[in-house]
Amino acid sequence: MNEYKQTISRIEHLMEGALSGSQRDLLHAVLRQCLDDDAARADAKTSMSNKRMLDAFYAAKRLEGCSERTISYYASVLHHYMVNITTGFRQVTTEEVRSYLIEYGQRKGVSKITVDNVRRVISSLFSWLEAEDYILKSPVRRIKKIRSPRNIKPVITDDELETMRDGCTCVRDLALVDLLTSSGMRVGELVRLNREDIDFEGRQCVVRGKGDKERRVYFDARTKVHLHEYLNSRHDENPALFISLDGTKKRLEISGVELRLRMLGRSLGLPRVHPHKFRRTMATRAIDKGMPIEQVQVLLGHSKIDTTLCYAMVDQENVKQAHRKFIA
Repeated sequence: MNEYKQTISRIEHLMEGALSGSQRDLLHAVLRQCLDDDAARADAKTSMSNKRMLDAFYAAKRLEGCSERTISYYASVLHHYMVNITTGFRQVTTEEVRSYLIEYGQRKGVSKITVDNVRRVISSLFSWLEAEDYILKSPVRRIKKIRSPRNIKPVITDDELETMRDGCTCVRDLALVDLLTSSGMRVGELVRLNREDIDFEGRQCVVRGKGDKERRVYFDARTKVHLHEYLNSRHDENPALFISLDGTKKRLEISGVELRLRMLGRSLGLPRVHPHKFRRTMATRAIDKGMPIEQVQVLLGHSKIDTTLCYAMVDQENVKQAHRKFIA
């Protein structure tokens, strides 16, 4: 809109000597009306164009196999971003994106990890727009990963795990805790499991992970026993492995697992119990016990080994013992 004001001022300056005061006022009013209408139409066109591109982006992500949860997260991040831009995607500059990220971090008071997640979503959008020839070059390409201190995230100790098992008030929750603990599967993979997916003889099951990729995961003898007990206690026709306890017998959802584990942890005085903590715990224990990192990568279903290394933090006591054994 500032460009239109500058245009009006320039025209008025050029016509200043040829017009009377009343004529200049009339010229100003006419220019304002015409150019404001043009600006409004341009803004509407830009907004529509951006929306069409976003819709195409979401459709492409669905086709690639992204879950609805992932797409909802993308939509939430990009909706907030769209509110803060006034141009079409083709006109967005690197400096504008960088300024948005800085302002977002300061205004929201969030961690660098959160800001980098926002950067990755915006980068994903513009990289796709570039690949599809909607834009010439992604403005996010020159914005590097936002580095943050790498804190060692806590895992579930053996004592805490036994406390949780003892605190489970139903066999379903016991089977759920054991399956998460021994398999290291994602919570999204767990809730999609059906009874027929479980191979009790081989103590294994096939899960559908990110991108709808299938992989085989394994569980221990304790989990096998508790899964058997849970399934034998059910008298419903639902094919889902885990169902709700509210009488509806519906398939258990991600939010239901998260809420149940959080409530279990709080009732036992255990800090921050959530599904992902079981996954990180399994990875850390596997590496501590000597499992090759490449095999842990396969178990977790990671496409990049760097992701596995981020999940698995080696126990410092084991590092100390190894130092004494091999070096001291």
